[in-house]
Amino acid sequence: MSQKTNQKQNIDTVTFEVLRSAYEHTADRMSTVLQRTSFSPIIYDMVDFSNAIFTPDVNLVGQTANCPVHLAAMHFSAEASLDEFGKDELDADDIVLLNDPYNGGTHINDVTWTQPIYDESDELLGFGVSRGHWTDLGGGGPGGQSWGTHLAEEGLRIPPTKIVEDGEINEALLGVLKSNTRVPQYIEGDVQAHRAALTAAKDELHRLERKYGAGTVRQGMHDVLDYTEERTREAIRKIPDGEYSAQDYGDCDGITKDSIYLDVTLIVDGDEITVDFEGTDDAVPGSVNSPKANTYSAVYYALKFFTDPEAPANAGMYRPIDIELPEGSWVNPNWPRPVIGCTTFAASKICAVIWQALADAIPDKIVAPTYSECNWFTVQQEDPETDAGYVWSDLPPGGWGGTPTGDGMETTADPLGNCMDLPVERAELLFPVTVEEREFITDSGGDGKHRGGLGLRETFRFHGYAELSVETSRTKEGSPGVNDGHSGGLGRLIKNHGMDDEEVIGGWKKDGDEWEMCLIGSEPFQPGESFTIETQGGGGWGDPTNRDLDAVREDVRNGMVSPETAADVYDVDVESE
Repeated sequence: MSQKTNQKQNIDTVTFEVLRSAYEHTADRMSTVLQRTSFSPIIYDMVDFSNAIFTPDVNLVGQTANCPVHLAAMHFSAEASLDEFGKDELDADDIVLLNDPYNGGTHINDVTWTQPIYDESDELLGFGVSRGHWTDLGGGGPGGQSWGTHLAEEGLRIPPTKIVEDGEINEALLGVLKSNTRVPQYIEGDVQAHRAALTAAKDELHRLERKYGAGTVRQGMHDVLDYTEERTREAIRKIPDGEYSAQDYGDCDGITKDSIYLDVTLIVDGDEITVDFEGTDDAVPGSVNSPKANTYSAVYYALKFFTDPEAPANAGMYRPIDIELPEGSWVNPNWPRPVIGCTTFAASKICAVIWQALADAIPDKIVAPTYSECNWFTVQQEDPETDAGYVWSDLPPGGWGGTPTGDGMETTADPLGNCMDLPVERAELLFPVTVEEREFITDSGGDGKHRGGLGLRETFRFHGYAELSVETSRTKEGSPGVNDGHSGGLGRLIKNHGMDDEEVIGGWKKDGDEWEMCLIGSEPFQPGESFTIETQGGGGWGDPTNRDLDAVREDVRNGMVSPETAADVYDVDVESE
């Protein structure tokens, strides 16, 4: 296929805006198709997927607002696919699949599909790229959450491979996929759903080609990238020049109880930012290491909040940002370090530490860190009535940090993904489980002039034997506040909450003298036993003594803040009033 690039042409303002919107609409349509046709609840209900279109030069130009942690990483996936086969070797009806964390992927569950799109003259018009989190691809624990010490324990690792060639499905690869999962019933449906999403991308770009011409479509892509770059550079110029540093940590790696530290220095110089991770801990034995693609993605979405978030979200934003990663660190590990927690555990800490560094640069604009987690757990369960086996996941949300203008959002998904937690009704309909409790946790938001959002307590009772693997953090200390705001509430994992045999299996025990590992693999639950997760609150913004006293009283009336905290922290004696 030809890769000829048309000479630059001028595009009028109206056509530019139409094309800019059309690139985003193309990705939106891909996501609508994927969500409506997939077989996996984690895709069709929890929205753990992303779709995008790329230029012929493999630059992201249109995306949906699904999982930010996927999007920049998909660039690495597309590049790896093209490095393996070459643009000249890919035909219009070929699709390349991969999930290899050390060859364009992130963690093994995130499966990426790349398809070239050609115009009517057989010249490359762009690429459609679709990524979805697949429920299970084997490994030592349900959903790959074994929390072991080798990548092989996390599931089937797939290098760039043609899943579709000349329009025909690769039956051998499909058989391998179905043979290496606990839920083969999802595989064929999800394969077809991703193919349909890529077909939607092709249809939309061809529609634009018929209306405007292929050259205009390609030129519009380049212009949109330049436009975002210009707006991003202008936003960076508003950040004072200087070096701004911060440190944060993850609670453990699932092997030892040692904290894992993350150091970052932001160097702002005119219209460019360097993000330097020098001083960050080396790669760890456990499964929270972050491959390069994942780390880059986390940096970009963390900065997007404060570098013109209204600008079109595309690869033009990446141009003024330089990222320096120490080789062999836990944000740039080498094979075979395990990585299953990279998108949920590591990415959220990368975002949090960047926000804390920015607090020194733009204190009047910064937002306090969110609960900085995903609280991802996966259950392998038997139905006691039918003996059927299931694997299902959930992503219980926590609180966002306080802002310069108001309190943080209560129990909202972390910035790493605009995902949904599993709806209670869906969980009880599809799986042998009852959700017994789902409520805000009083006092879990970090105190501040603007307090952090509240965390969530949710209890699941299993009707059949179950094994649970879970990843969480912020169980040693809460998410930090900024500008003298206080930390948010802690996360905790509990077996049989409120019963005589209640046991804290992750986080601090009630007496506060003993801390249990917060990454758990294949914890057994007998029929009738329950699992409770207490999610974390967001950090507070500003000195709590400056909080509006009527807001404190309202929080007490709504059960957000206890009378004791109102009196001790905010000096409001609600009971006497």
